[in-house]
Amino acid sequence: MSGHAPAPTDFAALHARLDQVERSLRAEEERSSEARAALLDARARALAVVRTRARVEALEVFAFRVGGERYAVRLDEVEQVLEAGALVHLPGAPRTVLGALNVGGLVVVVLDLRQLLRLGGLSDLVRVVVVRGASGSFGIAVEAVEGRLELPVSGRAQAVEGPFSAVTADRLAVLDLARLEGAGAGRPELR
Repeated sequence: MSGHAPAPTDFAALHARLDQVERSLRAEEERSSEARAALLDARARALAVVRTRARVEALEVFAFRVGGERYAVRLDEVEQVLEAGALVHLPGAPRTVLGALNVGGLVVVVLDLRQLLRLGGLSDLVRVVVVRGASGSFGIAVEAVEGRLELPVSGRAQAVEGPFSAVTADRLAVLDLARLEGAGAGRPELR
């Protein structure tokens, strides 16, 4: 054994050094949290801008089939979709009127687009898309429902003839309810 006694440990200095290191680590952690929060906030803002642009540049529609062709109406014009089984024939109604439905106590006239657009063929019209036009609600009898779609602005051309607001490259015709009603279809006179 050597004659040297170990130097006494300065616990106060050791604790002070440990406290300094701990404060330094906390400060770095706070800076990291603030930096992380700022980065996440910037990313969220960037994503919100992209999503807003995408929403503005697309038209949401509800698509369906009639007479073997694809049609759609703006999604905000659709009130509900019903089974056509409760459809009641209206004697003396124009050929464009397939019948009527009782929808929540209201009588809703149901149009036959096959007749209105002079489409050939007989098909089973199994559903009714109830829409809200300028003069009130009316139904459109359909063969099949495709559902909600988003149409990019660049993917559709403006239509000029008939009750259409646009037609897509894959032949989806978007109906213009005002034009459809203007053709006497929205609230046809019963004779």
